[in-house]
Amino acid sequence: MPSNSELAARPAAIRRWLSIVGIGEDGGDGLSAAARELIQSADIVFGGSRHLSLAASLIRGETRPWLRPFERNVAEVLALRGRSVCVLASGDPFLHGVGNLLAHHVAADETTVAPSPSAFSLAASRLHWPLAQVMQVSLCGHPLDLIRPHLHPGSRLLALTSDEQAPAAIATLLVEAGFGNSRCIVLEALGGPRERIRSARAVDFKLDDIDRLNTVAIEVDAGPQARILARSSGLADALFEHDGQITKREVRALTLSALAPQHGELLWDVGAGSGSVSIEWLLADSSLAAIAIEQRADRAARIRRNASAFGVPHLQLIEGSAPKAIEGLPAPDAVFIGGGATAPGLIDAVQNALRSKGRLVVNAVTLETEALLLQRYAKSGGALTRIDIAHADGIGGEEARLSGWRAAMPIVQWRWVKP
Repeated sequence: MPSNSELAARPAAIRRWLSIVGIGEDGGDGLSAAARELIQSADIVFGGSRHLSLAASLIRGETRPWLRPFERNVAEVLALRGRSVCVLASGDPFLHGVGNLLAHHVAADETTVAPSPSAFSLAASRLHWPLAQVMQVSLCGHPLDLIRPHLHPGSRLLALTSDEQAPAAIATLLVEAGFGNSRCIVLEALGGPRERIRSARAVDFKLDDIDRLNTVAIEVDAGPQARILARSSGLADALFEHDGQITKREVRALTLSALAPQHGELLWDVGAGSGSVSIEWLLADSSLAAIAIEQRADRAARIRRNASAFGVPHLQLIEGSAPKAIEGLPAPDAVFIGGGATAPGLIDAVQNALRSKGRLVVNAVTLETEALLLQRYAKSGGALTRIDIAHADGIGGEEARLSGWRAAMPIVQWRWVKP
């Protein structure tokens, strides 16, 4: 990235060598005069075949269709620095668009951007939905499972899809998750002459001949068995597939509180079991990342299924035993050890790997692990908490109709923050 002094010394034409123009289905007719001039004056115009076709009447220079894989195009664009280059994008280039990618490589001082309305803006205007109150999800190149955390009674979603098959697949997902009565509105080729809007309940979805360029709006209606993921930590154990190796609901809520996720942070979940802690970490905020480390293949497969079912398919999974399995991983901001804490060298390796101000949380069930945590507390400080939980349960048989407290195994939790 050039310095401010270097930019100031450049001619303005060179500093603004790159233009990014958002174009809609109405082609050049929908562009401002300034946007049309950016296309007309460019030596080279990059874009997808659809973009180049929409802007064909305005292009005077050389056209460069996008290459595959898409990352190759960044080098192609950067190699032309100093020439007049225009990149065409769909709608708003900085809403799940190519602008986000190019911004990592080209300074704002070198770029002129002319956005058009995004698919989300167009859809909201057609439906009269207040856009600020609608959840917006891009499913382009991403699993449909990403909509699962947003399926709440009465909520509204806008999902930007990849192809003509996605609307039916979304309807199937809704039915399977208990939201079959939800209304699915398919908005096709918005803003152009082929625009069409149709709707159907998910359970009755039979729309066909859907345009590849579509956005799906969902008015969520939850059935009695709907799988609703609460916004808080400590989701019901029954929502997770597990074999008993799971951080239980109340302890999980306390564990997430101790891990204290913050924007953009990375968690290592060591001895992940069912993956419940790393899954709830990811549900806390879309900016978060997590790596689950699990040595048993059957549990690793279960973690993958849980991650999909909870709408966090981006959970990274490492199959192997720690500390060997954590070698070479990106430095974490927080680490949870739910199993295998007594493995030789594990806690030392984790403490060394943590970033400054990073948090380590270890839960002990066995006396052996508890003894280890007492030693660590004496050596490194931090905080120790004993968690005792009991649930009311029937005693004395059905005729007695009496209840009593049934205690769960106590948990000793050690929390440590790296200086």
